Amino acid sequence: MESLQKGNKKLLNAWAFYDWANSVYSLVISSAIFPIYYGALTLVKDQDTGEILNDTIIFWGYHFNNDTLISYVTAAAFLVVAILSPLLSSIADFVGNKKVFMKFFCYLGAFSCIALFWFSINHLWFGLLCYFLALIGFWASLVFYNSYLPDIAFPEQQDRISAKGYALGYIGSVILLLICLTIILMHRSFGFKDETLPTKLSFVLTGIWWIVFSQYTYRYLPKANHSRKKISKKVIFSGFKELINVWKNIRANRHLKRYLLAFFVYSMAVQTIMLVATYFGIEELDWGTTNATTGLIVSILLIQLIAIFGALLTSRLSAKIGNINTLIILNLIWTGICIFAYTITTPNEFYVTAAVVGLVMGGIQSLSRSTYSKFIPKNETDTASYFSFYDVSEKIGIVLGMLSYGYVTQKTGSIRYTILFFIVFFIWGIILLFRVPKTMQ
Repeated sequence: MESLQKGNKKLLNAWAFYDWANSVYSLVISSAIFPIYYGALTLVKDQDTGEILNDTIIFWGYHFNNDTLISYVTAAAFLVVAILSPLLSSIADFVGNKKVFMKFFCYLGAFSCIALFWFSINHLWFGLLCYFLALIGFWASLVFYNSYLPDIAFPEQQDRISAKGYALGYIGSVILLLICLTIILMHRSFGFKDETLPTKLSFVLTGIWWIVFSQYTYRYLPKANHSRKKISKKVIFSGFKELINVWKNIRANRHLKRYLLAFFVYSMAVQTIMLVATYFGIEELDWGTTNATTGLIVSILLIQLIAIFGALLTSRLSAKIGNINTLIILNLIWTGICIFAYTITTPNEFYVTAAVVGLVMGGIQSLSRSTYSKFIPKNETDTASYFSFYDVSEKIGIVLGMLSYGYVTQKTGSIRYTILFFIVFFIWGIILLFRVPKTMQ
């Protein structure tokens, strides 16, 4: 097949379509169905009242709170991603055949999702390993996916096609989540006697969706460069050297240094809360006659929908009062969310919380990244290295956040106290934001 030229509409659409393929992992595995299944698998509840009788599991001879264990596994996976990202970025920039690396991590993630079908309490290590590898596969494949953007699109096309990829990812993931939810809730209509089987089939559908739809992307992405460049030690470690150079530049830039520290602190709390929100809903709420699975997934969909409007509202607010002032307001709202979340016990209160979270989640993520870009020196040409540093900082923040969450939960036995603990990070972030000069460079 003849290779398509840079800027070709079909090539751009094929690249963006990978978001449709892989975003199902984010929604089904990270946020919705897997956390619910993990909770059902590792919690012992009273069949009549639904009260949790035991949340401790034994893994490798050690006793863990179930939330602590999954948080440690998540932290370990993100740590691997943080280490791999600059290394893979260097290879992606150097070798011609980036598609091979992208496929490898795509298939690693997708087949790991499929393998979750065999996740059971008797094979806990296997399920956690699959979860661990799926997370790495997803995030590592994105390194190569993102690196294709300047190769396939001209600068004036990049914002638009990137936004199109985001939209496709949202639509595709919601469609699959609704399909999985239908199968789970109407399992008897589909002939499933085992209530857990439809849930496990959701993991299989996620992997298959990811593999099948990614083929359209692979069909049109640029062909391999057959120059067979040899990957040397210098190439492998160049990404880490770039990060060190960026850090030296950041230390000399008062605006950027102060902002990045503030971002690191509050983002640690934001990202961790988003990862553990479903576990909170499973363990801390009295769902009564309401189906917990339905309620939690409705909450997640609510967050996804409102997050889009939240990003738009935040953008308008920042245009009026400035980025830093807007970020301070968002952190204050997050602090209020944590205080309120500590008190909630009913599904309706959880829905209200989810709506407010959606409103500030999309806003704080989009504004944080755009604010960072504004603080990068205007004469800087290697902006990719700055954003690589930003991404690694965010991943390390998630590692520390998940470790903190796991430790506090293990010590207190309740996620509620962990939510209160994160208030410290938001207040700390607000204090640091006040120290950031309000005017952009």
